[in-house]
Amino acid sequence: MPIRRIALLMFTGVALLWTTLAFADIQFPTLSGRVVDNAQLLNPATRYQLTEILQQQEKQTSNQIVVVTVTDLQGLTIAEYGYQLGRHWKIGQKDKGNGALLIVAPAEREVRIEVGYGLEGALTDAMSSNIIHTKILPQFRSGNFDGGVTAGVESIIAVIKNEYVAESTETSSDRRLALLVGIFLLFVMLQIFGASVLGAPSGGSNY
Repeated sequence: MPIRRIALLMFTGVALLWTTLAFADIQFPTLSGRVVDNAQLLNPATRYQLTEILQQQEKQTSNQIVVVTVTDLQGLTIAEYGYQLGRHWKIGQKDKGNGALLIVAPAEREVRIEVGYGLEGALTDAMSSNIIHTKILPQFRSGNFDGGVTAGVESIIAVIKNEYVAESTETSSDRRLALLVGIFLLFVMLQIFGASVLGAPSGGSNY
């Protein structure tokens, strides 16, 4: 066996071992249903309603979507936590990878949509970001966690069905700032233009 291939295999083995050890102490919640509300963020009625929606969605499409709220990301970023949790739970059909997690970590004020490879074509990073910033976070900021999670779930399903219309993520404060910047730039341009006209030489020639 060539030395280069041996070195590559050894490196891969060490990397896998390091990854296993790095996440060995992480305590993941038990997959007890389609809504795993460990942070007790949702009302019982909302948990029941979301469970019904997600079970019906899975029955119709085989797509497995799970809502999970956690009390602690245990030192990981939410991206790391979501990836490892998806592997731990094995969300989605084995031969399809058609699973998705809506993860909420209220203590760290973090939200993420983790997507299996079978749904990546529809539920892209851009779509997930749009859902989070236009559907979920505005509700969370007003203290409506039930509404935010419900809107997130409904939007995820709509995206997969190709029925979701993305909204602008630009806020009203962003629009005001852009308007002020535009007015300032227009004022500067008028000043420059006026100065160039007033300072231009009159007709005639020098000799």
